Amino acid sequence: MIRMEDGNVAEYRLTSEEFLNGYQAQFGPISLREISDICMVSMAVPLAEEQAVQKALKAAFGIDMPDIGQSQCAAPLDSRVLRMGLDQMFVLFPRAQNIGRAEQQIKTLMKSAVYTTDQSHNWVGLEISGPGCRSALERICPIDLHPERFAIDAVARTQMEHLGTIILCVDHETYWLFSASSSAKSFLHALETSIHNVQ
Repeated sequence: MIRMEDGNVAEYRLTSEEFLNGYQAQFGPISLREISDICMVSMAVPLAEEQAVQKALKAAFGIDMPDIGQSQCAAPLDSRVLRMGLDQMFVLFPRAQNIGRAEQQIKTLMKSAVYTTDQSHNWVGLEISGPGCRSALERICPIDLHPERFAIDAVARTQMEHLGTIILCVDHETYWLFSASSSAKSFLHALETSIHNVQ
């Protein structure tokens, strides 16, 4: 109980919950699972400050700024930096590495060189992997996912069944997909249906 001016009130602690209850399933050779153990923080580049941000990124993560549409892994926080556009990046890192507020952690690392926003609870993440997963994705994803066009570390914004999606190739036949958490069940259903349609 917490003592207040006119009495006591119960002490509550908020805990995050998985949007799809830690979903995981196997469809023949294709695996589909919820990605529920990462933080996602957006980094916006201030106007005319790209060079300063490049320096800050190198100092904080030990990497050069990825090209637009590319991502790069970094040792600090066991993270991955995604370059989504001219002035926007995302940082993904394991929740276990989060020592407080994810947004503040990245802001401190970058020495306030970028505008940061915690996006962890705005997106639902799904990992699809295994032989045939690209065929399932190609049924609902309008971009060319051939490995010569969309190689490991490539990232893009697209739509899947009218749902805005970020798609990231993390390994051979392994993709991470992020869509609005408010449409989590619809997003999962679209992927399950597409997998069934290629088997």
